[in-house]
Amino acid sequence: MNLIKRHQISALTIAVSTILAPSAYAATVSPSIEKISVSSVRQAFRGDVPLSEQPQSIEFISAEKLNDAGVTTFADIFDLTPSISEQNDFGGLWESFAIRGLVGDENIPSGFLINGYSSGRSFSGTRDTSNIDYVEVMKGSGSALYGRSEPGGTINIITKKPQFEEQGYLKVSAGSWQTYRGEGDYTNEITDQLAFRVNGAIEDGEGFRDYHEHKKTVITPSILWLISDQTKLNYELEYVDQSTTFDRGIVAVDGNIDALPIDTFLGEPSDKPTEIDAISHQLTLENQIGEWSLLNGFSYSDSKFLSESSDAELAPSRQVYFTDSETLSRQHSERDFQTKNISARIELSGSINAAGFTHHLLIGVDASKFDFDKLWYRYRPTLEDTRYAINMYKPVYGKTAPEGSLLFNSTEIQHSYGFYIQDQIDITKQWKVQVGGRYDWFDQQIDNHINQSRSESDQSTFSPRVGLVYAYSDDIQYYTSYSEGFRPNSGYDINGDAFEPESTTSFEAGVKFSTDSLNGSFTVFSAEKSNMLTTDLQAGISTALGKVTSEGVEFDLHGDITNTTSFNFAYTYTDAKTANDTVNTDWWVKLPKGSPLLGIPKHSANAGLKRDLNDLFDFNASIGIAVQYEGERLGETIDPTYYLPSYTLLNLFANYNVNDDVSIMLNVNNLLGKEYYSNSYSAIWTQPGEPVNYKLGLKYSF
Repeated sequence: MNLIKRHQISALTIAVSTILAPSAYAATVSPSIEKISVSSVRQAFRGDVPLSEQPQSIEFISAEKLNDAGVTTFADIFDLTPSISEQNDFGGLWESFAIRGLVGDENIPSGFLINGYSSGRSFSGTRDTSNIDYVEVMKGSGSALYGRSEPGGTINIITKKPQFEEQGYLKVSAGSWQTYRGEGDYTNEITDQLAFRVNGAIEDGEGFRDYHEHKKTVITPSILWLISDQTKLNYELEYVDQSTTFDRGIVAVDGNIDALPIDTFLGEPSDKPTEIDAISHQLTLENQIGEWSLLNGFSYSDSKFLSESSDAELAPSRQVYFTDSETLSRQHSERDFQTKNISARIELSGSINAAGFTHHLLIGVDASKFDFDKLWYRYRPTLEDTRYAINMYKPVYGKTAPEGSLLFNSTEIQHSYGFYIQDQIDITKQWKVQVGGRYDWFDQQIDNHINQSRSESDQSTFSPRVGLVYAYSDDIQYYTSYSEGFRPNSGYDINGDAFEPESTTSFEAGVKFSTDSLNGSFTVFSAEKSNMLTTDLQAGISTALGKVTSEGVEFDLHGDITNTTSFNFAYTYTDAKTANDTVNTDWWVKLPKGSPLLGIPKHSANAGLKRDLNDLFDFNASIGIAVQYEGERLGETIDPTYYLPSYTLLNLFANYNVNDDVSIMLNVNNLLGKEYYSNSYSAIWTQPGEPVNYKLGLKYSF
């Protein structure tokens, strides 16, 4: 057993044995001021300004919505909001998404926050939902506060926190393609000042595509210590063990996306599955000092990503398929990625009265260190070398991949330091002004062990943020804001030079409204980003695309039609395109200004209806319907004619409470059996979506 594995299991054993200490007392913790669920811990970057008064569009995805939809992975959440577009997910091994049409580096996982801490880029696999309490989608550039974040917005996952009363559940489910899952959650007090929680899941299943299998084990213990009336300490550990098949999808033969059955597997079944081991720790100390709050935090994550794959060669000069439309040349890769990510933060927030106005101040400093060891061997074919090719229509498996050559052997170390300050000023009861910004220092060192070279870069930048809120009434608020963003790019170009960081400018204006039975918002946005990365297919590494822009509108509405019927509707229009003429270095194709961006639909929408059946029948049950629409999207950057077709999915869900403790849940997705395609990178890396599928679950709550 290797050292990393021993370290992970040892840490997990200590944490689990600690939290399973016997409980003795009963107490109740008052809800935090962050009112969505009882979190017991203040969220970072929030201060004491209600979210309704923030000059920013923020969408919440509640635990109830997650449960109704039956989602089990973070990527499933993308289907619940039209503001998020799924992107190429590296063979199903990580989450990749665009918010408002803008995406980060497509060669690493998209970044997101977990309780305000940067996460995602550590190659920790597809995130499970078993410990998610709710999700915040904070739209627009967030770097003026959050530091490194995705250019179109930031997703913040809020995890379940320990409670001072016994509660929990056990849930088992079975679904299509022999997928079986066990999930559990338990929280209780240890003393009247100490509470614990442990949750997690075990899953084993296949997929609708041939030779696809996956397994995962996730466990997340946590402890909350009420040191005093003014001080709280919260610790969370997450352990992840995943195994899954690397799968690039199908080939749209000569642009015909329906040429092959969607279950056709073009990899090699004998390849070892991708193995992911990850462990992370979060420690948060909150002090209430009079009317002020001091938040101290520390986060550490360690991941190991071992992958073997056989997938279609993309470069035309090496791909036989482009000459005979039948024989697919395959490359073979062996990857060993290891990352460590350490971050710390100190944040002070509170209010003062000065110059006749109330100032809501938020002041913080943070620092992080990211280490990335990258080892990658790859075999690439030539037109004359068809030893590892496969017939797409009559695949015969079992070939041994030729020996590959060393593509990457590098160590990348990033340090970043930031200072941020924000002041939201109550000019009057109705008018509020927000001003703030963040200053970042960033340095990067990349050692290329193949040619014994080193690339170094350092940057510093200031990201301002201004906003205005007008509270027309208690139910209606108008707002506008402008912000700038900063995001370091990972890796180096074909010359061995580190990339310049991404920079983003973002503007939005909108209205939020809320009544007893209706809530919603309408937003107009515009953003521009420079130094966006894409992939040079010939060289197999990243290259800068240039400037891109994204403009659009968002509308969402949700509420109650009657006491027993609720609804939701959301629509997003996004026009994302290049802002300057550029050249795609894959095939030296010119991309004129105004070319659409990969994988971004102009139109997307979600709608849902839920009906409680208590008034109709003598039992406690509910039933619902959800509709998802995704417009057509560009499927390949260098071919402006290849588009993934639009699709509409119809999903059903039902819940039946047998008694106060036992409930039965049924989800049927893609009820009409629509054949669709969820994402692509090129016409020969196109990922089909799931056909009609079901999941039946049994839950015992206590």
